[in-house]
Amino acid sequence: MKLLLLQTDIRWLSPDENRSRAADIIDRSPAADLIVLPEMFTTGFAVDPRGAAEPDGGAVTLDWMRRTAARSDAAVAGSVAVTGERDGVECCFNRFFFVRPDGSATTYDKRHLFSFGGEHLRYTPGTERVVVEWRGWRILLQICYDLRFPVFARNRGDYDMMICVASWPTVRIHPWNTLLMARAIENVSYAVGVNRTGRDPLASYSGGTALIDFRGGTVAAAEPDSEEAVFCEADIEALRAFRAKFPALNDADMFTITKAPNRLI
Repeated sequence: MKLLLLQTDIRWLSPDENRSRAADIIDRSPAADLIVLPEMFTTGFAVDPRGAAEPDGGAVTLDWMRRTAARSDAAVAGSVAVTGERDGVECCFNRFFFVRPDGSATTYDKRHLFSFGGEHLRYTPGTERVVVEWRGWRILLQICYDLRFPVFARNRGDYDMMICVASWPTVRIHPWNTLLMARAIENVSYAVGVNRTGRDPLASYSGGTALIDFRGGTVAAAEPDSEEAVFCEADIEALRAFRAKFPALNDADMFTITKAPNRLI
């Protein structure tokens, strides 16, 4: 699978500009099967959704992603702050869209909200773990802080690649790099991490966008503090051969996950 990973410098609360700049980068890049954008790629990571969360479940950006996917003959993935309903109540979600060229879309709502920054006070957590299928690959969808919770990402033999889109600040970039590698190794899968660069009112971001293989090796990576598109390729046959030779997933523990994260303290 050919991937295009966009490490963008997101303009704060400027969705039109961010969509336009992303489209320009995509149009100037090699053709890919899958295009991945960062967390909240239209606005930057807005803990307070007022003025940032897109109404109608993100209809405007979803339409843009559909048009981009059709034009590029590729799936387009990334997260957006949106408003929507759950059980008849208006809520805000940090929503991952995975959009195919035929216009079909799969969504995943971020489960692990970043309580250290107050995200849990304004957004509603997702409850479902989501794996999509695309061009022969099974892909687990994750958003930023999810990367710190290995049980939720544990491979049950149901995925070949994990995608984590993020707005992960420079001050904690070492855990980002380490955990991305750990998730790939422990789950015997590829791990795709797409993080932004630049600044917003609260933090600075240095990127760390990379494709990590099932051995924990870096296939490709963006330069730190640089807005760029990383074009790279993941090899499903190499993954299958490695799993056949080293079937570690067969020895994994069985478990279940509750509907909502527990509050321990």
